[in-house]
Amino acid sequence: MSKKTMGIHHITAIVGHPQENVDFYAGVLGLRLVKQTVNFDDPGTYHLYFGNEGGKPGTIITFFPWAGARQGIIGDGQVGVTSYVVPNGALEFWKKRLEKFNVSYTVMERFGEQYLEFDDPHGLHLEIVEREAAEVNNWIFGEVTPEVAIKGFGGATLLSTQPYKTAELLEKVMGLELVGKEGDFARFNSTAEIGNIIDLKLTPIGRGQMGVGTVHHIAWRAIDDADQLDWQKYVAANGYGVTPVKDRNYFNAIYFREHGEILFEIATDPPGFAHDESQETMGEKLMLPTQYESQRGQIEQVLLPFEVRELENTLKKEKENQ
Repeated sequence: MSKKTMGIHHITAIVGHPQENVDFYAGVLGLRLVKQTVNFDDPGTYHLYFGNEGGKPGTIITFFPWAGARQGIIGDGQVGVTSYVVPNGALEFWKKRLEKFNVSYTVMERFGEQYLEFDDPHGLHLEIVEREAAEVNNWIFGEVTPEVAIKGFGGATLLSTQPYKTAELLEKVMGLELVGKEGDFARFNSTAEIGNIIDLKLTPIGRGQMGVGTVHHIAWRAIDDADQLDWQKYVAANGYGVTPVKDRNYFNAIYFREHGEILFEIATDPPGFAHDESQETMGEKLMLPTQYESQRGQIEQVLLPFEVRELENTLKKEKENQ
């Protein structure tokens, strides 16, 4: 048996204060908060999901906000950079938008593409690239309209303690295609139009340390539960220790740590984020898994409050008060 993942399902990271997190990903980047729930293993911590208007696989970045937690170090054994894709011609808009909100960026080129590189408020490395493929994101927030909006993931850059072991996994187990090498990077492609490009750094840079501003894991797509069970058997047959299936309410998940020490998840596309609230109201209120609903009052007292706000309005008010 051989298998091919369609590409990235979601990426999960650790960040600081939830308001700073929401202000950046919704307020600056214009992504939709598609779900606010809690960490199933630590219900005193939010689990926030941002994506396109429908919260589709390949667009979802998720966060565990731990205000006051120690800063992590980005390095081997982690996703080093999360890439977002925007429509052709949109980079100039994003340069101006980042400048408007005092986000420093650099312009660089890799594999013939121009990227804007920048960090979120908690140190997570991000980049934006133009590509034609993938459907338009119709979510409108502030000045971010479908003509320039982030479509979803362009892909990710992986940092590995054993890059050639990770390369072997990507190609021979996950089913990605090696499409080229440039300098210190190898590029792999999956079958999807979005979340499909993986760049692997071929020399280690030093071990990462988990904490604020680092990616916790990268999740790959499984078509459904049956496909995921096939993946579970396939990954185990290739010598990786894989977990039992875990119910994450919006998808089922299995996990394994590859030989370069990056934590991989394989997540099902269904059921998605609209099964416990409507597509129109997704993300507007705290949704708890059934086992925690009886503790809602206690949980809400512990969680730090936040609001989704259009930062253009905040800037305008600040100028008016000067």
